[in-house]
Amino acid sequence: MLKFPALNVPLQLMPTPTKIVIASRESRLAMWQAVHVRERLASLNPGSEVVILGMTTKGDQILDRPLAEIGGKGLFIKELEVAMEEGKAHLAVHSMKDVPMVMPEGFILAAISARENPRDAFVSNNYAALDELPAGAIVGTSSLRRESILRAKYPQLVIKSLRGNLDTRLKKLDAGEYDAIILAAAGLIRLGLENRIKSVLSAEQSLPAPGQGALGIELLAGAADMLDVVVPLNDPETAHCVKAERAFSRALGGSCQVPLGGYAIIENGQLWLRGFVATADGKEMVSAELRGNPADDEGLGLQLAQLLRAKGADAILDKLAHCQ
Repeated sequence: MLKFPALNVPLQLMPTPTKIVIASRESRLAMWQAVHVRERLASLNPGSEVVILGMTTKGDQILDRPLAEIGGKGLFIKELEVAMEEGKAHLAVHSMKDVPMVMPEGFILAAISARENPRDAFVSNNYAALDELPAGAIVGTSSLRRESILRAKYPQLVIKSLRGNLDTRLKKLDAGEYDAIILAAAGLIRLGLENRIKSVLSAEQSLPAPGQGALGIELLAGAADMLDVVVPLNDPETAHCVKAERAFSRALGGSCQVPLGGYAIIENGQLWLRGFVATADGKEMVSAELRGNPADDEGLGLQLAQLLRAKGADAILDKLAHCQ
């Protein structure tokens, strides 16, 4: 379960560490995220030195196979967790869409910061939009979620796996290996590459992944002193939305092996949550949505999962399980 401290209850004041070490992957985007958190922590804790420990994870090293085949999202965070366990780092910064739906024992998500644009971006050097791609055009993506959507809505296109960090993916596009690629808009925006975005896909075109566009701060479960330090980074509205999305995904066994989308916004005081689950070929897909009190974020996620199960999600999940 995702647990956050009650923000309206004063925490026991703990002395701020004189040095705060942030563990981060070494990709350019991951380092941007770590620097962003470092700057915020430094401004909130002027008496502390805040530094970044850059690390290469197994997920960054294995680029010749789809993520679903090599162990999933946990490959991007395991080394960072080991650094915290060994006392080399106090906290880790993650893209929330890369965080496994079930946190490893001994670790907590202590804060979720305000979200950047959570939607998918269409990137191409020759076409302005998905609808302009001719039959047989090659589209690259690393996500089974995006693959299932593309195969369902654009069966005339050729979908090919695309691994690597953001710069690597763009280089492959520029080298002519793909006619277009689909990336998270947030990463491009954060790195000042917004000009590479030809169009941002609406949620109706491509429902985002749970947590997409948000950053999470991971701590050791017993690190009370650091909990006090990072709680101010938590954005309540984003946290409600991401908690609902993750509860929905977790209830359906969501992982990189399951083509699943979950996206929430708060509109007119209500949390509006949409979700789907599909087969990788896009031939079977069920979706649903609901609205409710943002304070019941995880409960709404569970309710949406139940709605999808009532519409046949279990049959899809069974097929996916047999394919693994």
